[in-house]
Amino acid sequence: MADFAAEREKMVTRQIVARGILDPQILEAFRAVPREEFVSGDVREFAYEDSPLPIESDQTISQPYIVALMIEAAGISAGDRVLEIGAGSGYAAAVMGQIAGKVVAIERHADLARLAHERMERLGYGNVSIRQGDGTGGLPEEGPYDAIIASASGSHVPDLLLRQLAIDGVLVMPIGEPQSVQKLVKLRRIGPEDYEQEDLGPVRFVPLIGAHGWDGHDRGSPTLPDLLRSAAEPLPEIDDPAFGEMFDRFADARLVLLGEASHGTSEFYRARAAISKRLIDRHGFQIVAVEADWPDAATIDRYVRHRPRREGEEAAFRRFPTWMWRNTDVDAFIRWLKRRNEGCDPAAMTGFYGLDLYNLSGSMRAVIDYLEDVDPEAAKIARERYGCLAPWGRDPQAYGRMAITQGYARCERPVVEMLTELLRKRMEYVAADGDAWLDAAGNARLVKNAERYYRIMYHGAAESWNLRDTHMFEALCQLLDAKGPAAKAIVWAHNSHVGNAAFTEMGRVREELNVGQLCKERFGDQARLIGFGTHDGTVAAATDWDGPMEVKQVTPSLDGSYERLCHETGFERFLLDLREGNNDEARRALLEARLERFIGVIYRPNAERWSHYAEATLPRQFDAWVWFDRTRAVTPLPGPQIAGEDETYPFGL
Repeated sequence: MADFAAEREKMVTRQIVARGILDPQILEAFRAVPREEFVSGDVREFAYEDSPLPIESDQTISQPYIVALMIEAAGISAGDRVLEIGAGSGYAAAVMGQIAGKVVAIERHADLARLAHERMERLGYGNVSIRQGDGTGGLPEEGPYDAIIASASGSHVPDLLLRQLAIDGVLVMPIGEPQSVQKLVKLRRIGPEDYEQEDLGPVRFVPLIGAHGWDGHDRGSPTLPDLLRSAAEPLPEIDDPAFGEMFDRFADARLVLLGEASHGTSEFYRARAAISKRLIDRHGFQIVAVEADWPDAATIDRYVRHRPRREGEEAAFRRFPTWMWRNTDVDAFIRWLKRRNEGCDPAAMTGFYGLDLYNLSGSMRAVIDYLEDVDPEAAKIARERYGCLAPWGRDPQAYGRMAITQGYARCERPVVEMLTELLRKRMEYVAADGDAWLDAAGNARLVKNAERYYRIMYHGAAESWNLRDTHMFEALCQLLDAKGPAAKAIVWAHNSHVGNAAFTEMGRVREELNVGQLCKERFGDQARLIGFGTHDGTVAAATDWDGPMEVKQVTPSLDGSYERLCHETGFERFLLDLREGNNDEARRALLEARLERFIGVIYRPNAERWSHYAEATLPRQFDAWVWFDRTRAVTPLPGPQIAGEDETYPFGL
């Protein structure tokens, strides 16, 4: 059970006082109002996060600091009469009611107005009145007002609102285009027709809708959806050969990274398969590296490259989430790859490789089995070294808990020594079978990094995430080095791994890096990053880790998000080339950070804004963006599912 009183005090200290708002009246007002009562039950646990949160009617409750900033700017004091435009859940009105004499808040959404009114009555805020209607014209019969706060952005301040200010009254309102960064302005009425204005800095709010808001104002210039519509290149059906041809423009790169907005969407897998087939057939790509465990992918690689099955190896991709790789779309691509490799010289075949660092037990087993064939004495040493980790092979999280409890890295040295020994004997082993050595070295690297991953995963998400993505990048570089300087690779991974993290909330706020960022830093324009998105449809996902797969409805994308802008183009599917020199007007318009949706193997639609959206700058995150307006869930292959290792919550990406 969350201690909301303690969380509320932390919010005041860390989010408001730390940013320079010190007025005792304001701080006490925030301490007095329970923010958890103004959000839905699905996100109550996040009530005191430093972020906007979703509320009913697809709206949001503002970040606490922004509410505090607007109240401070308005100079609200005891006995004041205050008008709020855009009551939302009623939270800001309730906070202002702790200071002012009377607060009147107008909300255009009937459901929100009703809920806010009920909250005021239930919580005993008798000096706060909620009205339903068009707030752009204010409420002159209740004025004049000592302060007016508008919680939505307009192109200008409506004259009707200015005239309802008392002399020396203050209006605070965001001004600027919808779906972009606006400026927060403060206007003080210093005479019947005179006002002074102050700019308080950048903010982002929903648009002010109504007779004197955006609906009643002719903007004239092209809208963002208009710019996108002119820049987007409609795509043919995925099964049409012309679909893959649209991506020939990226084939001069050494690396083409293909993302996905979720792990359970058929169109993303089918599109990546179509693009990959084209790159393999026409442009000489010989590596398909995927966000999957190395030993599991190695089983598939032996199948597609017509190599013998390893005795005793487990079936691939049986652990949660099985549908991520055991689905009909991946199966069709794997079968195509096997047919395509048939009759080719082994050196000309395209392989299928895993980059991820899970399946610890499978990797230890694979190293030992390899050494049994090429160096039995080394196999004995491997058994001794891996013996340290063997008790935790099936439950590596237990090793992580043990290591953090006991305060030391018990197994670190032997697993590092094992990888070092394999690398030292590389020339000797490669002479016998280069592919087998590459597989063994990949598994040894996985064991080394997985040992550290599970040891640090309890210290914090950023450190474990960074280790994981660094491991995937190193595994990719190992493949390129092994295949030679002419080798070209295709990567399939989630947008959160493919898009450059330096231009997302991941890097800017959480200090996380990813594969796409590392590829750009090392390979520059020889790495092309392509993201994928959707507006709605269905997706295969679970509600909790290790839970059953469900086919879930994808909630329509949020206002202000990149996905909503793409939806508003009206196109069913398109390609948007985001490289400099292409579609520069649209590219510049998209450079303001906006929300982007990330759905992993866990999907919780009721907490979507908090669990599945983060800010990003799309034209710097990706070189191109592929859009499917409506998508459907993958179809899993039959078979049992066993428990899987924990991934980074909440996305499970």
